[in-house]
Amino acid sequence: MLSEADLALVNALQVQPRASWSLIGKALGVGPVTVARHWGQLVERREAWLTAYPGAAVGEGLVFAFVQVDCAPGEAMRVARTVAGDPHLAAVDYVAGPCDLVLHLVASDLATASRYVVDRLAGLPGVVGTRTLVAPRMYTEGSRWQVRALSRDQRGLLTAAEPSPGMSPRFGELDRALLLALGENARATHTELASRLGVGASTVRRHLGAALAGGVIRLRCEIARSLSPAPVTMLLWLRVPPDQLERSARTLGGLPEVRMCAAISGAANLLVGVWLRGPGEAVGLESEMVAKLSRSEIVDRAVTLRAVKLGGCLLDEEGRIEGRVPMDFWADV
Repeated sequence: MLSEADLALVNALQVQPRASWSLIGKALGVGPVTVARHWGQLVERREAWLTAYPGAAVGEGLVFAFVQVDCAPGEAMRVARTVAGDPHLAAVDYVAGPCDLVLHLVASDLATASRYVVDRLAGLPGVVGTRTLVAPRMYTEGSRWQVRALSRDQRGLLTAAEPSPGMSPRFGELDRALLLALGENARATHTELASRLGVGASTVRRHLGAALAGGVIRLRCEIARSLSPAPVTMLLWLRVPPDQLERSARTLGGLPEVRMCAAISGAANLLVGVWLRGPGEAVGLESEMVAKLSRSEIVDRAVTLRAVKLGGCLLDEEGRIEGRVPMDFWADV
C-alpha cells in the first residue's frame, strides 16, 4: 500500500484537485514545495494521477451502457487491449463472472452506441457474443469514492473556499476542448490551457470555474489498484422492485464501499460497483445490502481480475497508469 502521507496527499487532491500547493500543504502541515515534489514523485512512479470526465449535467445528454463481452478461449486480454484504445470506453475490465469483459460505454446518442457495439465490437476477432445493458440513470459515479485519509479539519480547510454550485452552464465546444485538455493535465494553469485552446486566459478562467462549480466537468485523483486500501473491484447485479429503485440507489450510494450505482435495462435493474479490501469482504457487504433492501435480490456478481482501463487511462498489470485515451465521447465510431 501507499504510505499514510501518500494517501493524505491523494485524498487532498480528491477533495480539491486544482487547489494550490500552498493550500494543500497547509492542510497537510508541509510546505508547498515539499507537497508539489511529493506529488511529482507519485506521478513519476505512475502510482497516482488526475483525470477529467463529463459530469452529471453533461451526462443527461449522453448514453451510458455496460457491455458484457464473451470471448473465445485465450482471447479475452487481446480483445481488451484492442478496445481499450477506443475513446467511447471509459473503462475496460477483465472479470470472473457471467462474461469475460465488462465495458463501460459512453456515446453521444443511442445510434452511436449501437454502431459501436454492432460495427466495431461484435466483428472483432475473438469476440463470440455481446450483451448491452443501457443505463438510463447514473446515481453514483467514481468521483465520490475517496481514501478517507484526512481529518475533518483538514477537509474543512480544503473546502472552505469552494465555490457554491450555480446553474449548470451549457456544454459547448470550448468546454469539450477544456475537458480533453484537462484529461491530459488536470492541473494545467489557465494560461497553459488558454495557449493550447487559442483563447484568452480570462475566458478559460470563467468557463472552467463555471464548469467545475456546476458539475459539467469533474476531476478525480486515482491511485494504482494494487496500492489502494481497497484493491478488489466487484460488480453486483441487483433486481429491486421498480417502485423502490430510487430509494434503493440512494441507500446503496451511502455505503462507503460503493464506487458506482446505475439503473440498467435487463432482468437485473440495478448495477453496483464496489471497491473492497479483499474478496472475503463481499460476503458481509452483500448481507448488509440485502438487509437494507429487504425486497432486493442479488442475481449475479463479477470480480475484476484485471482492470485494463479506468477513467480513460490505460493500466498495466499492477494497475499503474501507462497511457491515456482522450474521453471524447462525442467522436464518431
